Amino acid sequence: MKKLLKYNSCNILISNNIFNELDYNFSILKNRRILIITNKLIASLYLSKLKKLFYSVTNYLEYIVIPDGEKYKTMTTVNNIILVLLKKNYDNNTIIISFGGGVISDISGFIASIYKRGIDVIHIPTTLLAQVDACIGNKNSINHKYGKNMIGTFYEPKSIIIGLNFLNTLSKKEIYSGLSEVIKYGIIMDKDFFFWVKRNIKNLISLKLKFLYRCIITCCKLKVNIINKNKIDNISRILLNLGHTFGHAIEKYTNYNYWSHGSAIAVGIIIATYVSLNLNIIKIKDAKLIRSLIIEAKLPILGPKNININDYINIIKYDKKNNMNNINLILPTSIGTAKIFYNVDKKIIIKSILDSKQDLLSKF
Repeated sequence: MKKLLKYNSCNILISNNIFNELDYNFSILKNRRILIITNKLIASLYLSKLKKLFYSVTNYLEYIVIPDGEKYKTMTTVNNIILVLLKKNYDNNTIIISFGGGVISDISGFIASIYKRGIDVIHIPTTLLAQVDACIGNKNSINHKYGKNMIGTFYEPKSIIIGLNFLNTLSKKEIYSGLSEVIKYGIIMDKDFFFWVKRNIKNLISLKLKFLYRCIITCCKLKVNIINKNKIDNISRILLNLGHTFGHAIEKYTNYNYWSHGSAIAVGIIIATYVSLNLNIIKIKDAKLIRSLIIEAKLPILGPKNININDYINIIKYDKKNNMNNINLILPTSIGTAKIFYNVDKKIIIKSILDSKQDLLSKF
């Protein structure tokens, strides 16, 4: 079970098990120094297998293991890794392998884009969220005290190698987290996919291979279709940020602890849907469908109890989509369509956050 997609000069390979059936041209790695960047959990599960795979083409292989978690996606981590690269005199023919979830791919891609003005990077995503979204699109970001992903670059990897086998060691919470980005694709651009996910949500949660494969392929294709037209953010690509304004606020408020990215984005999608309702741009029927699918995916619809209105406003005012102190939001207009709305009235935003806290859609 293999599939090769392509965007720009990047190949995306999807395989049942990359250690058993990887059909990949390793000539790109031959006689080059390879640095694997991974986290402690992935290293304990898979690093020895990956090293064995790469030792078939190169003897210049080293690795760096960092702690697991969004709170480590910082300039401090980046600087520590760059210090290793410089002290060991890695040249500009080095290739970085990111081996982990979205945090690892962001850090690795960011470092690859700035080290000696750019070196090659290959992503091997090990979480559902990274496989359907985080690794695809050339975005590489790190966090700042003023918000998530405030410092970043656009930089295209040489390849993205997706192995479904990695999902077997994920916790259920991590599977649910990845499903939030899957649901996002259906809401913003593919009505048929939304309802396919709704019909097959239990199969996806149970990691049934046939359904996972179709899900990941579809998400990759949807994102690739946008990326092939838009290498950097513009109107159509910005739609991929549905739910992220409020979701990032939750992550920042909780200091990147307790709340997974996917859980925060799920609540962000719910709040954005309430904004759409209050602007009369979405039907209640569609809003309820969004809410019900998020619940079926075992994702939260209510944000942290102790986050208040001012907390949300104070954080989202730094969102990258804003301009001239105006808050701009990606909002669903139906199942399968979304738009960016500029200078959204702060009163509407406040009302929508309050509505979401009361779960008003449950009363319709």
